[in-house]
Amino acid sequence: MAAAVGVVRDFARQADAAGAELLLFPECFLQGYLVSDEHVRRHALEIGSAGLTSVLGSLAAIRQTLVFGIIERASGAFYNTAVVVSDGRVVGSYRKTFLTPGEAVFTAGTEYPVFDRFGINICYDTQFPEAAAAVAAGGAQVLLVPAQNMMRREKALWWQDRHNEIRSRRARETGMWLVSADVTGSRDPSRVGLGPTCVMNPAGEVVTQVPAGEIGMVSVEIAATARPATRPPGRFLSRTTVRSGRCRNR
Repeated sequence: MAAAVGVVRDFARQADAAGAELLLFPECFLQGYLVSDEHVRRHALEIGSAGLTSVLGSLAAIRQTLVFGIIERASGAFYNTAVVVSDGRVVGSYRKTFLTPGEAVFTAGTEYPVFDRFGINICYDTQFPEAAAAVAAGGAQVLLVPAQNMMRREKALWWQDRHNEIRSRRARETGMWLVSADVTGSRDPSRVGLGPTCVMNPAGEVVTQVPAGEIGMVSVEIAATARPATRPPGRFLSRTTVRSGRCRNR
């Protein structure tokens, strides 16, 4: 977890210069995406636990709202979760609702909360239109997609462009901006991460993207649109700069 905290701090320093208000990081970013029973049980954290509170305390000085993946433990179950962190505190969370066959160790989430102007789908969720549609129905303007596409090399190459094809459909269907954050590098000689870290506009067009195989950030400034009268004003300014980071696999 110390390595993940260091990456967040480094990216936050870079984002300060751009005036970014929100930073997005990949799926299961804090403890690393390994879905073995041993790894999940050893590293899972409860929201509000001393362990997670200590980690977040080290990030309290960061000005941006942070969104990153964790392995969550709650009431004896495990969840693939994305937390929303502000001033070193968890102010919201989303649990992945569509799990791959290899993620049997996790329990699926059931809700699609919206935070200010954004909601979250995690990686595989985007293959199901109803997941993005539920976020849009809650009044979100931006869909954040923390992802972890570390795959066997031949599979990673086959999927490399298809990730964006799927996400582009979700953006067009819902009229939301879509921001994804993925990993890069290799886990071993046969596994690589080529999933895209990018920003798409509501037309499903890639506005900016980190080149495959590189570590970096992309950013976009999104103007606020009218909100449904039933939703209270959010904490975001009238224009929001969102930054998404491609991080090396740990």
